[in-house]
Amino acid sequence: MRKRYFGRTALFIITAAFALLFLTPTVLTITNSFMTQSEIAANYGMIFDMTRPGVGTYVADSVNLKLMPDIITVDQYATVLFRSPEYIGMIWNSIILVVPIVVFQVGIASFAAYSFTRYRGKFKNFLFFFYIVLMLMPYQVTIVPNFLVADWLGILGSRWAVLFPGIFAPFSVFLLTKFMRRIPTALIEAAKLDGANEWQIFVKVCIPQCRSALYSIAILVFIDYWNMVELPLILLDSRDAQPMSVFLSTINAEEAGIAFAVAVVYMIPPLLLFLHGEEALVEGITHSGSVKG
Repeated sequence: MRKRYFGRTALFIITAAFALLFLTPTVLTITNSFMTQSEIAANYGMIFDMTRPGVGTYVADSVNLKLMPDIITVDQYATVLFRSPEYIGMIWNSIILVVPIVVFQVGIASFAAYSFTRYRGKFKNFLFFFYIVLMLMPYQVTIVPNFLVADWLGILGSRWAVLFPGIFAPFSVFLLTKFMRRIPTALIEAAKLDGANEWQIFVKVCIPQCRSALYSIAILVFIDYWNMVELPLILLDSRDAQPMSVFLSTINAEEAGIAFAVAVVYMIPPLLLFLHGEEALVEGITHSGSVKG
């Protein structure tokens, strides 16, 4: 009994230590967003200073990690939310790019997954295998083909160059197909006996059974494209059309304080979405919400 209690206590301590370790960057981002620019420069100036001569300087010797600021200020948030429309514009650019990608990718994946589930054959199996191959490829590999195709279509530099690769990404099709194939064929056959056509089977049988999977896929796709950097950086010409994630990847010393505040504001939408759909996310990934035959 004592060994079991000791083992659980040790496991709890180790888990708590790892949790604190992973939460430290987020906590530092939130607390540092209330620091003045001068305090940020004094604590982290070495990290952002790219003009220092020599290569033998250790960053650890010049960085002072502080959980609490000496002087609490909301000046950074006032600049981000009220004084400078540029940052709000970047956040809106992120919304304009990400929301259509999530909606249309999930919608197209629903139809494609239903097709792969209902109609089997050698060609469909080969096409599904091709989808898996595309999903396993890192998206950095497809940037050059996307660039060439966007240039050929004449949409290079516009938002469509980012929207099209996101809308037709294979990730959602793969997960949703695997989920739909767990739906018992008895449900579909019963619906057919009741006179339901393919559209009614899709809408009234398959989609309700895949509700948790659809929600979890939407959360994963939203978080993935909310943080995208390479695709808009390469395919969008104008800085005015780039999302906030690109700005966060190009921080300099003068904007470090603003970047902390922007990062806190920018993490709110995916955090709220995750907290709202946490149960559906876990249920969809583990397939526990599907009906087993």
